[in-house]
Amino acid sequence: MTFASILIPARTLLHVSLLCLLCASPAQAAAERATVDTIDGRKLESLTIRNPAAKATVVFENGSRATLDGWDKVLDAVSPAATVFAYNRPGYGQSEATGAPRDGATIVDELRSTLRQKGLAPPYVLVGHSLGGLYMQLFARRYPGEVKGLVLVDALYPRVIKKPGDFPFYTRAGKWLFFSRTVGDEIDRIHETGELVAALPRIDDKPIIRLVNRPLGSTAIPVDFGAFNFDEGTRAFVRGLYPKAKTVVADASHQMQRTHPEIVVAAIREILALEHAE
Repeated sequence: MTFASILIPARTLLHVSLLCLLCASPAQAAAERATVDTIDGRKLESLTIRNPAAKATVVFENGSRATLDGWDKVLDAVSPAATVFAYNRPGYGQSEATGAPRDGATIVDELRSTLRQKGLAPPYVLVGHSLGGLYMQLFARRYPGEVKGLVLVDALYPRVIKKPGDFPFYTRAGKWLFFSRTVGDEIDRIHETGELVAALPRIDDKPIIRLVNRPLGSTAIPVDFGAFNFDEGTRAFVRGLYPKAKTVVADASHQMQRTHPEIVVAAIREILALEHAE
């Protein structure tokens, strides 16, 4: 999915359905180096590449239905300049599902607790794809003192997704039929999470790079399953969220970290260079 139609005043619309917001099933790349540990009483699958000389830790957050495999082509390219951490949220991959709410505040606090228990201290460069980008925005706004910068990879932004009660019937039915309980619970809390982000203080002092997929090919099919707000008020709100951010527009794919990892790597390295330059 692309959110270029929200971020950029252009005619381009979504090129995939709601199912792609929730990231169509990712290719099965093997996370051979990942480990499963017990964190806060439950099994969590993660991968840490430690760089003792690094001055920052790059933390990756997956989109909905996606796993840490998606960052395979990015992790090693970044590790010479930073410690890197990628993981699977509860209910994904080998990470044990949880009965805890799947709102952004809970997910961010679970991630923050995991980082502490892994001995991964701030400052953090937060990298989030799609729904993971919304979670990373919340992390940065709740704990700005721990964050050096953000890379938002075709990210989701507050108010783009409607309240779940406002989804058309066929969208709600599709969510129930095709997605796991974990994914469905995350979807139902997207609007709430976005409002949490919007209510917190701005982070205009943080370096932020927004990577936006704007497909130009003839296969880009405009489809809207009734879950998105495309009104001009929402567009203006999203464009005004991070006025100092650098926006990179690419004809790539929603899964940019898989299909065009060099774009993601370049953005992370740019943030890291700013961090080292301080």
